[in-house]
Amino acid sequence: MKNVVFWPVLALCVAVSWFLWTRSPEYIRQGGPLLIFGMTCFLLVITYAIERTIVLTRAGGRGALGGFVDRLLGAVRSGDVGGAIDAAKTQGGSLANVVGAGLQKYRSLTGTEPDRRNVLADTRRSMEETMSLESPTLERNLSALSTLASIATLIGLLGTTIGMIRAFRAMSHAGAPDATQLALGISEALVNTAVGLTTAILATVLYNHFTTRVDQFGARIEETAYQVLDALEENGSK
Repeated sequence: MKNVVFWPVLALCVAVSWFLWTRSPEYIRQGGPLLIFGMTCFLLVITYAIERTIVLTRAGGRGALGGFVDRLLGAVRSGDVGGAIDAAKTQGGSLANVVGAGLQKYRSLTGTEPDRRNVLADTRRSMEETMSLESPTLERNLSALSTLASIATLIGLLGTTIGMIRAFRAMSHAGAPDATQLALGISEALVNTAVGLTTAILATVLYNHFTTRVDQFGARIEETAYQVLDALEENGSK
């Protein structure tokens, strides 16, 4: 998520959190105003999860990725480099962009560069350069999920500490403890702990899920690029 988008989204999450907090049941509101920040973290985690899901889905392109790879390799192995480039343009997405850039470089060098080893080396280099441009898009905001997991835990801990301070102050009154303040303190501690831990657990699970998806997709791109280069090399040796 770009900075120009992040700040309006953050402001919206804070506003929604405040709205939800003011209209929550009494035992939730007893978590105190700090709960608004915990709920903001939760909404940000959901927002990042939706954004990453959309981006990673689009990274595969318009059609089924397996069918595209089969069509691509079939065209390359038959010597139809132009058809393979057209298939990559039609498919779109990160994998098609990487392979398509390499094939376009291969076609531009074919006939002008006598040494096929240089042609293949430049083709490989073009794919690697394009991959380095695609990787930040795939990995963007993953660190934000990890950071939110830590922040949510700390906010929950802070809420717990504040609630326990209130509870112990109620118990320190001379004579009978202030039952109302004691209950408020315990409630504040438990509600903030629950929200903080729930957010942290969700953010951690989502971080691991999206990191695995990015790693698998990156491996798929590298495997396909290798297969394309291998097919180009086989065509040149015939």
